[in-house]
Amino acid sequence: MEVLSHPPTGWPALVLNADFRPLSYYPLSLWPWQDVIKAVFLDRVDVVSTYDQTIRSPSCEFQLPSVVALKTYVAQDRPPVFTRFNLFLRDSFCCQYCRRAEDLTFDHVMPRSLGGRTTWENIVTACARCNFIKGGKTPVQANMHPFVKPRRPSTFELQERGRRFPPNHLHQSWMDFLYWDTELEA
Repeated sequence: MEVLSHPPTGWPALVLNADFRPLSYYPLSLWPWQDVIKAVFLDRVDVVSTYDQTIRSPSCEFQLPSVVALKTYVAQDRPPVFTRFNLFLRDSFCCQYCRRAEDLTFDHVMPRSLGGRTTWENIVTACARCNFIKGGKTPVQANMHPFVKPRRPSTFELQERGRRFPPNHLHQSWMDFLYWDTELEA
């Protein structure tokens, strides 16, 4: 991971909740500068830090924000939505049968043909190879059992998992608000 002293392409701003924690670590909660300017003028965010870049209109001049905080707290305790991305994040982007991280798809532990449903409790991340081998069989029939029993994660768990995957580039002004599990290089 590289910590940039110059702004990232597109001048995005890190968006913090009202408690000054990022809304999301993975993907990192970033807004394009245009959305940030609109939120500032609508008084929905407080500017915490700015870039050196200035934008101008006929009537005003404004430094582009690099970090903003929402004025209203967004509760993070609602259950996460079941999406392919959230499933892969829950399973740390690796096959739950062989631990490979390539060619990922998802597998119904109890096959749909046998009444299995598409729920957090019945879907695991699987590589294409393991998914093909297991096919429409139960774990017992295929002698393939997931390493971890599938279950609905909490939003907090997904946030913590996301912290394991820092983005390639971070701006220096964001560093006081981000806490990664890995050591950062300056």
